[in-house]
Order: sequence, then structure tokens, then C-alpha cells
Amino acid sequence: MRRREFIAVLSGAATWPLAAHAQQPDRVPRTTIWMGRPNDSEGQRLAAAFRDGLQALGWNSGRNIQTDYRWVTSDMDRLSLAKDIIEQDPKVIVAETTPAVAALARVSTRIPIVFVNVSDPVGAGFVQSLAHPGGSILCRSRCSR
Repeated sequence: MRRREFIAVLSGAATWPLAAHAQQPDRVPRTTIWMGRPNDSEGQRLAAAFRDGLQALGWNSGRNIQTDYRWVTSDMDRLSLAKDIIEQDPKVIVAETTPAVAALARVSTRIPIVFVNVSDPVGAGFVQSLAHPGGSILCRSRCSR
């Protein structure tokens, strides 16, 4: 996927829940991004593209939005990380892989989860179909059918 497509897709997906709710003056909305390994150059590139996309839409980290990045290591307990993320009460979560979406789906159905790089979201039971997800989990990238 090209960088511009990624920025456009994820930026729009990440901001729709934020625009849907009135922002309270003393609370800055939180977005959590769950990416692959921190030393992965592709993950770093995608995180930078996401950050740039938010800035292009007027969302600046630390000023009017808080963005938390979570990186997964091979020995990490994904279910425990998912619970920690949900406890932070973000307005939207962007998850990069099938294991991340699976862990998040087990612990929450109320926070929107936008996913990328999930090989079979329908077969895994994350969504009813790609055209009509039918829940809080949304595909905002090229998804396998």
C-alpha cells in the first residue's frame, strides 16, 4: 500500500469517533496505536505516516489529541496488553495485526477498533463482512476477502 493511501485511510478512520462526540474542555481525546515490533522499520514508517495524517487534519499530539503507541515484542502477553489499552479508555484503537485485533476483541466491544494487515477478518469473526462490519471493529485498509 502506498503511503498516501495509508495516511488517508487511517487518518479518516481514526478521527471519525473523535468528531462524533463533543470534546470536553478539560479532556483531550486519546487514540491508541498497536503496532508490530518497535525496531521494525515498516512499523516506524507507518506510525510516522499516521502521525503526519493526523497533523494534516489538525490533530496535534499533546495539544488537542493524545496518541499512545504500543509496540509488541514476541514474549509479550497480548491479552494483558489489550486490557491495559482498554483501561486507558481511548476513543479509538488502531491495531496492525490479527493477534492484536483478536486480543482487543476479547476484552472490549465498546471502543472502535480500526485494523490493518489482518489476513481473514471475516473468517476470524472480527466482522460480518468487509462491506458491512456490523460492530465496533472496522477495516480501513486493503483487507483480504
